[in-house]
Amino acid sequence: MNSENTSVSPRGDDTTAKKILCIDGGGIKGVFPAAFLADLEEEVDGSIGDYFDLIVGTSTGGIIALGLGLGLSAKETLGFYEKYGPSIFRGNGGLGLVRWLGAAKYNPTPLRDALTEVFGEKKLGHSRTRLVIPSLDLETGQVHVKKTAHHPRFERDYKELAVDVALATAAAPTYFPTHRIQAGIPLIDGGTWANNPMGAAAVEALGVLEWTKGDVRLLSVGCTTAPLNVGADRTERLGVNYWAKRLVAVMMAGQSSASIGTAQLLLGHENVRRISPMVGDGRYKLDRVKDIPSLRARGASEARTQLPLLREMFFSTKASEFVPIRSLDEQSMEAAR
Repeated sequence: MNSENTSVSPRGDDTTAKKILCIDGGGIKGVFPAAFLADLEEEVDGSIGDYFDLIVGTSTGGIIALGLGLGLSAKETLGFYEKYGPSIFRGNGGLGLVRWLGAAKYNPTPLRDALTEVFGEKKLGHSRTRLVIPSLDLETGQVHVKKTAHHPRFERDYKELAVDVALATAAAPTYFPTHRIQAGIPLIDGGTWANNPMGAAAVEALGVLEWTKGDVRLLSVGCTTAPLNVGADRTERLGVNYWAKRLVAVMMAGQSSASIGTAQLLLGHENVRRISPMVGDGRYKLDRVKDIPSLRARGASEARTQLPLLREMFFSTKASEFVPIRSLDEQSMEAAR
């Protein structure tokens, strides 16, 4: 099996367990988790989002999480990438690299237009399940996590447009410009601290929702994993020129490893399942749209292998209905339908 498999034997069916779905960041590589979930969905009853009590997603994973929470099927979220991916990551012409040195690589307008086409005027509070969507506040340097109204402390986020929440979590530095929400807060990609949000999800489950340890199961879907290739065996003194292109990969690998370990420690190793196939170094890039067909196929293949292992653990029964502590007014709810 070519996935990061961080579980041990499943603990029987999911009749009473609370279930979490986590989705990593990764740009266009989000096609993999979208395709994986879409193919699983074909073999279960109803939408894949109906089986989870909490969905946590960062960056491209945040877009998928929002889609599932707002009632889209996994197949529809996959269609979002296939339809809009080429326009969102359209190149900047012959001077692209030169321009990239001084400004964000991509214009955010195609992404905003695509999100508006899909989400319309829906707000975070229209979600049918609990959502946690990470971003980072550039003004203060503090984490900025958008959440549905699933705790008395969460009084404001549910009123925000889903489009704004998505643009904030997906504002990857150098690729897209900082996104300022209506209050003027400058937000960037949650992948800067939680590209793999498993740890944040486990903390939310036990620390905020106060779910019982041992009765929470987490399914984490990455955007494929490449081996860390930074020349660890080199002995010379390496400086800025060497590390400039490698430091992000090192930090991402460390963050993901720590996040997996946190989730396992808090929830129990046997309750955590991580799906992120190992691929060759450079096989996929977060903005290379020609990778879409291959990522789609890999997602389908992985779903075929994993479904028998996941069905009893996550898909025996649907999650209980989510009733938010605060809800939008009926007129707003009707307008968003």
